[in-house]
Amino acid sequence: MVLLASSAQWPALPDYRHEWALVDVETSGLRPGRDRVLSLAILMLDAYGNRTGEFSTLLNPGCDPGPVHVHGLTPERLAGAPTFEEVAPEVGALLSERVMVAHNAQFDYDFLAHEFARVRSWIPVRRRLCTLALNRLVGPATPDLKLGTLAAHYGVRQERAHDAQDDVRVLSGILRGSLGAAGQLGLALPLLDCPPRQDYKPYVPKTPCAYRNPGRMAPGGALVQGMKIAVTGDTRVSREELIARSVAAGLNMMTSVSRHTSAVVTNDPAAGSSKLRRAAEEGVPLLDESAYLRLLESVRDGEAKGAVRQERGDGTPMGEAAAPHRTEPGLPAQRTVAPDDPPAARKGRPLAGRRVLVLGGGHEEAAEARARALYMGASAAVNLSGSVSDVVVLPGGEADRRMSRVAALGLPVHSPDWLLAPMPAVVAELVRGAARGAPDAAVLVRGAVLDLADSGEAWTVSAMWSQLTPCDVDVVAFALDAGEQVRGDEDFVFYGEPEHPDGTVRLATDGPTEQVVTVDLARLPLEVHRVVVAAAIDGAASFSDVGALEITATCGIGAAPAARATLDAATTERTMILAELYRRGEGWRMRVVGQGYDHGLADLACGYGVDIDG
Repeated sequence: MVLLASSAQWPALPDYRHEWALVDVETSGLRPGRDRVLSLAILMLDAYGNRTGEFSTLLNPGCDPGPVHVHGLTPERLAGAPTFEEVAPEVGALLSERVMVAHNAQFDYDFLAHEFARVRSWIPVRRRLCTLALNRLVGPATPDLKLGTLAAHYGVRQERAHDAQDDVRVLSGILRGSLGAAGQLGLALPLLDCPPRQDYKPYVPKTPCAYRNPGRMAPGGALVQGMKIAVTGDTRVSREELIARSVAAGLNMMTSVSRHTSAVVTNDPAAGSSKLRRAAEEGVPLLDESAYLRLLESVRDGEAKGAVRQERGDGTPMGEAAAPHRTEPGLPAQRTVAPDDPPAARKGRPLAGRRVLVLGGGHEEAAEARARALYMGASAAVNLSGSVSDVVVLPGGEADRRMSRVAALGLPVHSPDWLLAPMPAVVAELVRGAARGAPDAAVLVRGAVLDLADSGEAWTVSAMWSQLTPCDVDVVAFALDAGEQVRGDEDFVFYGEPEHPDGTVRLATDGPTEQVVTVDLARLPLEVHRVVVAAAIDGAASFSDVGALEITATCGIGAAPAARATLDAATTERTMILAELYRRGEGWRMRVVGQGYDHGLADLACGYGVDIDG
């Protein structure tokens, strides 16, 4: 498919007409809330793409400016600049009632949200648009989606990279070209709602427990380092002192009760608190304060989290992944699908290098068609984009609103029989399209693995689903130890806590149908052996309502995907394990999983040792 690289006219589609505020920030580091904004530029456009104003300033952060070799902002240059507090009213007025636009927008949005919160205010942005996410939907013929690459593709001259003022000028050209390409495809813009935020507070980490959880306390037994202990109700010793003494003894003090809790300390077992009700449901033993204090005097040694084990509980040798279709402890059995043939076996197949979009059909029929396309060497798309080379129309697909765009773009349209024909017949029918210009990503199926290069860049696993999806999907991540359990609740990264306290695992929402988990493998603690990426349906819907999910693995922001997979096996499931990153010797691998469960996210989290409030 050939899309126009740029357009002289601002797109005429009414859904694309918004008042825009294009934003770029240069920062002292990569972590909002800890690092600061050093430079800010805003360019305002009206609904027709006309420039209506601009603003730029350096900012004095009152701290070390960080990587000067990247942004060139030395302490001397920033010394006379205003503080963010001084410019906050003007910046707020410029952002208010406009759609904020940025490349990798969550980064810029989070930094500004924290800066506003520092001055006891909030960022007045109701919706934002990420041009990186927009171009992932568009699929332009570029080697990657970095700002400079897209600038060249859309015919925009970049003069000073990492200069906020020049970057927003470049961004305006990229936005114009991206909207033009999206208009050709008939794409709904991935506009993301942004609720008011005033969430800045200095991070005070929970004291981590250095020991593995040995399980329940035995009747009349001793306390063991690593036990998870919860306290409820009034205590004679102050709660702060009780927790401090417990932590010093090597116990893991929890604020909630789950089936992993070792014991609950209470002086009134009949109080009926939520913790006591949960303890009764799970059979967690109760201790009164006096007995607990006596046991604190002789806590037994536990197993350190960093201790090396020769094998996991399922017998899998250390350094290798556990079987991809295992059942987690305490969880209902999941559907399993045997791994398909390896990627290398598909390179010579007739659809290798092609990208197929399936329209119409029921869930099972569409899944079967996509599976056939994968078997013949293609990758399966979930949305119409510039990378789609062929469209297969199943019964009912003729009425899909995307068909008019498919016809206008001149894409080859095939009946279902095309995927059932003998391979030589398919080869004879193929009409080779123009070269896409982007390197092909490896096409993975369930059970397939990818070696992750150690390039110094963080790896991202993104999940994307159809823009027509009628329900909400939440992507989450679990950082697991050798026992397939979290070390603490902070190892569960989700919409409520989108970043691990040490910054090694982060969740970003780039649009209403795309979420990304970024993992800094080089900085992960040695006791983390696996990072599991999963998805859950919010509400009573199931993954049959969502349809196929496309998974991509990318090394570095805006880089070309190293691999992609399409997961299409789920029907009644409400949670699904998408992929896992795991240690393999001295390196890391990613496995595509695609395991579904009929239960909700809370049960999945509990299976990995996360304490859900109760």
